Order: sequence, then C-alpha cells, then structure tokens
Amino acid sequence: MRIVYDVSPLSHARTGVGNYVLGALRGIVEAGTDEIVAFAPASPGGRGQIERALDGLDVERALPTLPLAHPVRTAWSRLQRPPVERFLGPLDVLHFSDWMFPPQRDGVRSTMVHDLVPLRFPEWTHRKTVRMHGAKYRHAAAACDVVMVNSDFTARDVEALLAVQPARLHTAYPGVDEVFAPDGERAALDLPFVLSVATLEPRKNLATLLEAYRLLGSNSLALAVVGGEGWGEQPELDLPGVERLGFLSHDELSRWYRGAAVVVYPSRFEGFGMPVVEAMASGVPVVASSHPSLDEACGDAAVRADPESAQSVAAGIEQALAQRAELVRRGLEHARRFTWRACGEAHLRAWRAAA
Repeated sequence: MRIVYDVSPLSHARTGVGNYVLGALRGIVEAGTDEIVAFAPASPGGRGQIERALDGLDVERALPTLPLAHPVRTAWSRLQRPPVERFLGPLDVLHFSDWMFPPQRDGVRSTMVHDLVPLRFPEWTHRKTVRMHGAKYRHAAAACDVVMVNSDFTARDVEALLAVQPARLHTAYPGVDEVFAPDGERAALDLPFVLSVATLEPRKNLATLLEAYRLLGSNSLALAVVGGEGWGEQPELDLPGVERLGFLSHDELSRWYRGAAVVVYPSRFEGFGMPVVEAMASGVPVVASSHPSLDEACGDAAVRADPESAQSVAAGIEQALAQRAELVRRGLEHARRFTWRACGEAHLRAWRAAA
C-alpha cells in the first residue's frame, strides 16, 4: 500500500499528540513493507521541526513550505479541494491528524481521535481549539472509513458522542519509547521528589496536586513540575519546595522519571494518559486519577486517587511510597504491553481491512 500519513503536529514542540504521531509512524514503518509518505504543509520553521523529528526514519517526505501554513491547512480542509492526489499522486490510504482533513479522490480515508475533551468539556479548552476540533469531528464521523483511537475508553466515547459505528473504530494503544527505562542517569534534588508531567492547563489539575503537596508538607519531599504553559489560568508554582522544570526533551525527561520517588498524574480526563506508562516503564510508582479514562493506562499497577480531592491525592502519595517495590514490579510488567510496533500493526490491520 501507498500510505500518506499527516505529520503536521510534528511542526511544534512535541507533547502527547505529537509524541503519538511520531511513535505510531515509527511503528508503522517497523511493522510493514508499505510505502509511507510523511506529509505536511508547514511553515519554514515548522518544516525544520518536522525534519528533525523524522531523522532516521525510512519514509518519503512531502513537506511543502508555506509562509501561512496554518491558514492554508484550514482553508483546504473547509473547501475540500483540490484533492491531495494532485500534489502526491495516487494513494491507497490517507491518514490525517487533528490539524487538517484534506480531500482525496480514492483510497481509504482515515483519521485519529485522541480524545473528545473539546466536545465534552469546552470550558477546559481554548475556543479556537473547540472550533477546529468540532469541524474535524463532524467530518470524521461523516467521511472516514477508519477512525483510530488510543484507548477503548475513547472508542466508546466516539461511538456515543459522534455516532461512529464500531466497525469503523480501531484502538491503537500508544507505545513507550525505549529511553524510558529503569536503568540510566537519575535526576536529583536536595530531597526525594514527587514528579508531575503535564502541560499546565486546567484539565491536568495541577492545582489539586499542589494542595496535596501542601498537606504533606515540604520538609521531607520536594515537588518537580515538568510541562510547558498551556491554555487557561496558570498554577502558582513559586512555592517552597516546588521546582519548575518547564518543557523537557525525552532524554532529559527520562532522567527525572527515574529520579522521582513517585509520579503523580491527577488529570481530570484523558484519551489514554501516556505519562502513566512512561513512568512505570522507568521503574517509578504512579499515583493517577481515578477517572475511568485512565483505567487502561493504569491497569492494576497504579494507586488511584480522586482528582478533585487533595486529601485523596496526598493519601495516594503516601501509599505509593509505602508500597514502592510492589508498584514498581507491577508497573514494569504492565508497561511492557505498550510498544510502538504494536501500535503500528494496529493501524496497518485497520487500513488493510478497510481497503
């Protein structure tokens, strides 16, 4: 098959969606012998980001440089002309991202839905994101032969809210990059530390973790916060014992995972929750939100806590510290389930079945 794979999200610093886009692409390349075209209309700076992300991957690159890439992608999606084949030639599969839904003449039409946060909780998302995703969701439900999702929870959500038939829904769990492993250099602070990894925005619920940390006291534990600024009111991090680390590369993040006493992920809603399994693969106990959207990421290997209760999160941290050895054992075993090759194989099965 000739597969055109939209890599537009790689034009920015990679967080969850970008990491999934790149990991799944690597898995697709590893799992098959198909012809893969990495496609994205991008700004000059964005193209450079994409080229660096794709370094070492054996894929054809179709990365037209446009000064106004985002408006062009938006207009192309809305107008639904000209077809992508005019620029790329014949194709068997077009798989597009959150960022655009270009038209095509033939072949399997496929997309990815990471979560339905903009639809379920618009108050947790910027209005532009709500508009962009709303248009993409409507188009996907009406036009796509294949809708990939990153968890069975998201599959059920898409079926219920977008009325997509189960036959078109296919789960491809994210994988864990090899850099996230128990062995390697460990970051350290003056005290053992709790680690949070999330973009700083209301849905990720850092405020509850900060309150839980206050309840525990800063005499015996520090709190390290990884994540760039997101949408909405930013949490107050200029507090005793709190170390703000900002956005980190995967290599640097792996050091902080391994050095942590416990990783806490109190998100209110997720599509999957990649930091949970990254932390487990790094040999660290995890405290995670008890919201069911995180069930598949957690398995039976995390301490679960009410994301709206600082007392519950604080108690979860104490429990994780006390049961560290058992949680690490379970977490390493659970994390082995999640590989990018398996993710790639799931994509290829879905496309071949629809062809």
